[in-house]
Amino acid sequence: MEGGKPTLPLVYQAVQALYHDPDPAGKERASVWLGELQRSMYAWEISDQLLQLKQDVESCYFAAQTMKMKIQTSFYELPPETHTALRDSLLSHIQNLKDLSPIIVTQLALAIADLALQMASWKGCVQTLIEKYGNDVSSMPFLIEILTVLPEEVHSRSLRIGANRRTEIIEDLAYYSTTVVTLLVTCAEKSGHDEKMLIKVFRCLGSWFNLGVLDNNFMANNQLLMILFQVLQRDETSTNLHEAASDCVCSALYAIENVAVHMPLAMQLFQGVLSLETAYHMAVAREDLDKVLNYCRIFTELCETFLEMTVRTPGLGMGDLRILELLLICAGHPQYEVVEISFNFWYRLGEHLYKMNDPALHRVFKPYIQRLLHSLARHCQLDPDHEGVPEDTDDFGEFRMRVSDLVKDVIFLVGSMECFSQLYSTLKEGNPPWEVTEAVLFIMASIAKSIDPENNPTLTEVLEQIVLLPETVHLAVRYTSIELVGEMSEVIDRNPCMLDPVLNFLMKGLREKPLASVAAKAIHNICSVCRDHMAQHFQGLLNIARLLDSFALSTDAAVGLLKGTALVLARLPLEKIAECLNDLCAVQVMALRKLLAQDSSSGKSSDPTVWLDRLAVIFRHTNPIVENGQTHPCQKVIQEIWPVLSETLNAHQNDNRIVERCCRCLRFAVRCVGKGSASLLQPLVTQMVSVYQVYPHSCFLYLGSILVDEYGMEEGCRQGLLDMLQALCMPTFQLLEQPNGLRNHPDTVDDLFRLVTRFVQRSPVTLVNSSIIVHIIQCAIASTTLDHRDANCSVMKFIRDLIHTGVTNDHEDDFEVRKRLIGQVMGQHGQQLVTQLINTCCFCLPPYTLPDVAEVLWEIMVFDRPTFCRWLETALKGLPKETAGGALTVTHKQLTDFHKQVTSAEECKQVCWAIREFTRLYR
Repeated sequence: MEGGKPTLPLVYQAVQALYHDPDPAGKERASVWLGELQRSMYAWEISDQLLQLKQDVESCYFAAQTMKMKIQTSFYELPPETHTALRDSLLSHIQNLKDLSPIIVTQLALAIADLALQMASWKGCVQTLIEKYGNDVSSMPFLIEILTVLPEEVHSRSLRIGANRRTEIIEDLAYYSTTVVTLLVTCAEKSGHDEKMLIKVFRCLGSWFNLGVLDNNFMANNQLLMILFQVLQRDETSTNLHEAASDCVCSALYAIENVAVHMPLAMQLFQGVLSLETAYHMAVAREDLDKVLNYCRIFTELCETFLEMTVRTPGLGMGDLRILELLLICAGHPQYEVVEISFNFWYRLGEHLYKMNDPALHRVFKPYIQRLLHSLARHCQLDPDHEGVPEDTDDFGEFRMRVSDLVKDVIFLVGSMECFSQLYSTLKEGNPPWEVTEAVLFIMASIAKSIDPENNPTLTEVLEQIVLLPETVHLAVRYTSIELVGEMSEVIDRNPCMLDPVLNFLMKGLREKPLASVAAKAIHNICSVCRDHMAQHFQGLLNIARLLDSFALSTDAAVGLLKGTALVLARLPLEKIAECLNDLCAVQVMALRKLLAQDSSSGKSSDPTVWLDRLAVIFRHTNPIVENGQTHPCQKVIQEIWPVLSETLNAHQNDNRIVERCCRCLRFAVRCVGKGSASLLQPLVTQMVSVYQVYPHSCFLYLGSILVDEYGMEEGCRQGLLDMLQALCMPTFQLLEQPNGLRNHPDTVDDLFRLVTRFVQRSPVTLVNSSIIVHIIQCAIASTTLDHRDANCSVMKFIRDLIHTGVTNDHEDDFEVRKRLIGQVMGQHGQQLVTQLINTCCFCLPPYTLPDVAEVLWEIMVFDRPTFCRWLETALKGLPKETAGGALTVTHKQLTDFHKQVTSAEECKQVCWAIREFTRLYR
């Protein structure tokens, strides 16, 4: 902090302002100042003093939270000789503050746990804590809190204790686990009616189950297990205690997922959970939804744990199918939130059975899935007094979407056609109320696509009946009928005679505000599937497109309709396409012209994104088949539209969102006509470069990558494209070289490296021979540390592709030149690159990025294995060997093994496995 160590009164003042200042700006200033204090070295001493003084809850909470944060993220700041004093001080604070507030106790317990995990010299911490506080009733709550968070913190992302230390700790905790459970049993037995204590005991036991270190023979016969199930069976158990006990049983079930290894405990849990059925019915009778949800969680966890057994030996031993009955009982509960808990299990069951592909097994589970589908159809019913169309975006709408997904996943067990026919017959033969009809149609829409449409009279009959629905039926029934028609476009494609009645039916919907968007979506689906049949209806589609804004459509529905129209347009004869495309674009171009005229006369700025998005979707999906030598039918139209797009871009050049939409529109225009956009190249690049100097929107870099992709192979365009790259790079480097520039502008990093990667793919010699390449490589090496999925992926792909051009002998004339140039690049930057990659793997990047890093290291190795071996050795020598807490991070053998695994690898995935294992030592 600037100005040295702050005084305690000043810190108090800031904490008071943080919690009590009525002015938000004052709160914000206090928050920023206290954040700086937490990052400084003074935080250790000040937190300790605040906790000593115990002035009020707020200052003690701030101090306890700061202590925890410092130990988690800045433990290296303390010299090893201070660790014991810090431990003793924290233990003294938690004892003195134990009655002030539970949240302060939790923060201090976390600080103590994080210290114990990092402090290698504190041996047997569990034993010392239990010996010190285990016989003192008043210390018991904070002791159990420490013992609860300790196992939870072992796999904490914020502590980089490394795999060696983690293994040592887990072995240590496993050794003392029976001592802990024995302490918990004593607490539970002594707690009597102290419910809070029992909740703490269950939370602590769950935490040890989650770590997977409890001995299952010891636990199978343990008193605590009996107490757990007694609590869950008792009708008078309170909500909070019931939830804690349920969480603990779920943790236990999760811990024994590998059932065969945990047989004694598995048996006890299996029997224990089956005994809860009566308690579930009692909770239903009392309308206690919280308890019902808890029981359903336990039943679901039981089914998840015994899934393998159930599928392998259904009905035998622990493959007992009564556990599925429990879930189906829950599915019968009137509240849909209850059945929703079990969805993941049913999905996994379907996945297992699909992979095993055993018809005899399918027959065993078919009745259960039929009953599930029956329940789901009932849960999908809207309220009888519901008015209007079904809502998509509320909780119930989202539940119905999840039902639809689940039905698609398990329908194969029942048979799509069989189920569809049964559903249809309930509508045909009975006269159900509207809400039942709507729910049945909804489930039919979920499975329609999975039915073979060839010669299927039932499907055709359903279509014929739907298009005859009177307009007097409930609006929701009409809405879902339209959805079903959209899902049956394959049937329409096989029965073109249905096209006219279906389109008439959908046009009625399109004209009614509540049905317009769903009708537009159905028309879009039909255009996508029935492109050839729809060509004769193109004029009708064009008329709809001209009047798009006279229909009450959502933005997505309007864009979808234009997409469908463009897909059909591409199937027209070539000579008609230009004229029809012109008509289709005219409405949007007119609107853009009108906005430009309005803005210049009024001095205001209107939003053109709606029109830009519509043009983009038209260009994106108008992809006619053009033979070599033929002029692209869209070329002329795009040339004529360019001035309006150019003007719009200029008018809104300071607005990133609008510029992004302009670039997107231009990207699809260029992609649409390919080399046919050559006349735009010069003016487009000139405009991009000039706007980018003032407003560096990253989408210009992306658009540049599209131009390089289309024109980079053309000899006459290469120099111009290189000039464009150099002009775009200068402002980009300035932006990224600012403090935190890389972290603040990941989109720019992503798009810059997409652009240079395209150059590597299309014209590597042009790029590597240029003066800009050194700066690009330095920027790439700096950017490897960036923890941003897309940006990191683009950087790694650039480096990989760059080196690869010197590796692949593709019999092109320039291979030798490429090899020499890449050799020079590696000679200059190879050691720096390898060292940086090893360090970023260990300290900066999440595990999912490692395959990309492995590919880069593999390419370097393929290019020059002997030199790479030396570079890797140097990089590994530079890594730290010990943690700040004095624990061994990596042994000499682990370093040499890793070096050997990588350098002797015969394929890239071996490098990837080696890095994955090695970086665990630093996580």
